[in-house]
Amino acid sequence: MMELRIFLPALLLVFGLTTVCAQSPAPKDVCESKNGTSCEDCLKNVTCLWCIPSKTCVSYPVKTILPPHSLCPLNDARWGLCWMNFQILIITMAVVGGALIIAFFVCLFCCCKCENIGSARWEARMQRQASQLKAKQDERRAEMRQRHQEIRQKYGLSGPNPYSKFA
Repeated sequence: MMELRIFLPALLLVFGLTTVCAQSPAPKDVCESKNGTSCEDCLKNVTCLWCIPSKTCVSYPVKTILPPHSLCPLNDARWGLCWMNFQILIITMAVVGGALIIAFFVCLFCCCKCENIGSARWEARMQRQASQLKAKQDERRAEMRQRHQEIRQKYGLSGPNPYSKFA
């Protein structure tokens, strides 16, 4: 079992390294050589961008985040999927990202608020317990004073202290 714990990650590491090393960087002309073909043929390579009006396959400009309008308008650019234009892809990703951020902050707010409500309840409960304990303690003190007073009366010590004259 211990050998399997060591062997399996090592095997996955070696497999991953061979996969990375086997991938050679694609030459720039790969995308341009697919001009005049279909969108599906062009987008088989992830480094390619298909422009519908000119029916050209160009290398994706990785130096700029979005392809410039001179290369291909966003509404006509296809990358990854032929049926989704780049503009809708950007809008969809922005909406999903915004929704995730809003959901994160809502959860964070709810957790903090619920924690504060819980701590307020806990503090109120502890305060009730402390007041109950104090009431019981005061009750016991009163009983002890009463008992001591009864003992003093029983032995005639309830009057003034005879030694108070010397003080």
